Amino acid sequence: MTATTTTTTTTPSTAGSGDAGSGAWQATHIFYAANPRPLLLQCVRPLVDELAADGLLANWFFINYWLEGPHVRLRVKPSSPEAAEEVRRRTGAAIDSFLAERPALYEVDSGFLNDFYNTLFEIEFPGGERAPYVDGDGRMRLRPNNSRHAEPYEPEYGKYGGPAGIELAEWHFRHSSELVADAFRTKNLHLRTVLLGTSAQLMMVMSGCFLPGDRELAGYLDSYYEFWHRAFPGTGFIGTEEYDRNYAATAPALAAQFARIRAAVAGDGTAGAGAPRLPAFLAGWAEHCAELRDRAVRLATDGELVFRSWDGERDEQVTDPAVALPLLLSPYMHMTNNRLHVTIRDEAYLSHVLGRCLRESRPGTAEAGA
Repeated sequence: MTATTTTTTTTPSTAGSGDAGSGAWQATHIFYAANPRPLLLQCVRPLVDELAADGLLANWFFINYWLEGPHVRLRVKPSSPEAAEEVRRRTGAAIDSFLAERPALYEVDSGFLNDFYNTLFEIEFPGGERAPYVDGDGRMRLRPNNSRHAEPYEPEYGKYGGPAGIELAEWHFRHSSELVADAFRTKNLHLRTVLLGTSAQLMMVMSGCFLPGDRELAGYLDSYYEFWHRAFPGTGFIGTEEYDRNYAATAPALAAQFARIRAAVAGDGTAGAGAPRLPAFLAGWAEHCAELRDRAVRLATDGELVFRSWDGERDEQVTDPAVALPLLLSPYMHMTNNRLHVTIRDEAYLSHVLGRCLRESRPGTAEAGA
């Protein structure tokens, strides 16, 4: 199969440029209808490592997305405006070479996945917002498989707390992206049990760092599950009864691991005297999450976080860390799961069982509010 490469020229955004003297973010959407692991390990990671070694890279991260077909959204930030053209050239060449040598063979043009993506499309893009993305039959348009497209970089200011919040998120996203790439290289994440176990432990660490209290964490996990449950009304996509049926088999080991991890990250986010020690993979994540939390707290108390209201009608400055941390935890945790290629269904399942584990193993948390 021959890879089809399509390039759309756009003007990159300068938003979120927290690295002094660096160039503007460059966003490339790589449509690849297959597991993204080979793309990340054989193309993206060598590319950014080479750019960094040559002094051309200030930052980078990736996410997985489904709009117009499954694809990886790669964002790279040149070290300077002068480096921008070389970064763009190397990025395009690396992607083209990979797609020619290892194209994805599956086409998302019919069947379950296309129906699933169209369900997401109908939920997330109501009314007039759909127009740029639909075909003549009113269904979501699909971009060519094995193609790349330069797109504008559009930070979600309202979700991450404004310009200062975006700069913090971009700093975090690089660490999250590198953590996931290393996990793909060193762990058997193609096995479902390993993937869900890895995701659960990363969720335990991050949520434990951000919300150390029993009641607040149990309530948060319940609300996180409920958010996904409400996001797919009438689809049966996010379950409850089947989650509870699976709970009994996993609860004892999961509760014990959750307790060990929370003890290790209590207080300053690192293992204190006599506390359990985390394996290196989780210890590095805990250290990062503790610093991420501390930076978010400083931004909140300094009045630099501004979120968009849920109804989208206004901006709201949040100066109370107790309010800001849960607002940031949700997209941070979700995007790490996204990078791992964990489905929303599985993420909702994990939040449900983790919340239940916490409530049932910690007396006094059962009545924690969502």
